[in-house]
Amino acid sequence: MPRTRIAATAFAAAALIALTACGSNAGVSGSAGGDFPKKGKSIELIVSFSSGGAVDTAARLVQPILEKELGTNVEVVNKPGAGGQIGYTQLTSAKPDGYTIGATGSPSVVVSPLDPARGAKYTRSSFQPLGRQVIDPTVIAVQPDSPYKTLKELLDAAKAKPKSMTASTTGLQTGEHFALAQIQEDTGAEFAPVHFSEGASQATTAFLGRHVDILVANVSDVTDLSKQGKARVLGVMSAERAPSLPDVPTFKESGYDLEAGTVRGYSAPAGLPDAVAKKLEAALQKAIEDPAVVQKMKDLGLQTSYMSAADYAKFWAGQEEDFKKVLPMVQKKD
Repeated sequence: MPRTRIAATAFAAAALIALTACGSNAGVSGSAGGDFPKKGKSIELIVSFSSGGAVDTAARLVQPILEKELGTNVEVVNKPGAGGQIGYTQLTSAKPDGYTIGATGSPSVVVSPLDPARGAKYTRSSFQPLGRQVIDPTVIAVQPDSPYKTLKELLDAAKAKPKSMTASTTGLQTGEHFALAQIQEDTGAEFAPVHFSEGASQATTAFLGRHVDILVANVSDVTDLSKQGKARVLGVMSAERAPSLPDVPTFKESGYDLEAGTVRGYSAPAGLPDAVAKKLEAALQKAIEDPAVVQKMKDLGLQTSYMSAADYAKFWAGQEEDFKKVLPMVQKKD
């Protein structure tokens, strides 16, 4: 198995570590939270990246259905910065009463507490997973007038002249950063990463303004750009071609056995009363699997890949074990 196939190994990884702090709140009566949500009290859904990106878009798609299912207002609040760490800190610092939930995406939410240099105030056990929504494969794109017509041409050039081209990420140790590290380790092609910690919209703006040469993003970030002729997508890091980018070959088709992507779901601060957790989990499942939401996600180039709270927790644990092995590749060098 290639060392760099992070996303693929996460699928196969057995969950050796249980999220014991997240499954239930042993010290709370089963009837606690039975009146959740209280009439007139809003729920805050924290998005740890700026508005306009894929995480924000997905959250705003599920928002109205959550409101319908829960019978109260759900407010999407953007808290960008530090590659998601600012928002995750606010989420895990909130009272575990169900009135604060958040979008959680890996690698960022998985990796940030693993690196002491990041100074994260949370760990995996600080989160209570509520459900997984989607897996969004990583792509590599160049300017529409770029001299590089194929992925091989681009990677050969980056191998011949290391760090001669800049490439975007959405922050240190995010999915794009891991993808660049995977590419470097497997092919020898080395780009100079530029970290845009507020998210995909900031990175895309920089690319469109030609402030970076290469856009490393997710399928959902580039589908419209590709259709509009604003970016030339050279490769998708998934097992199969993306339905929204049918003409773009996978990395494997181009001769590179690499897969990577961002996994997105929703979580709460650990310690929710069981009754509250069950209501949130059921509402999120309804929202994520709603036919209109599924179609809108598909239009963005995303295939809904729902996982229950328990399965998402196990998946998260497996990812943590995999990312621990490759963390040195993306740690900040002094």
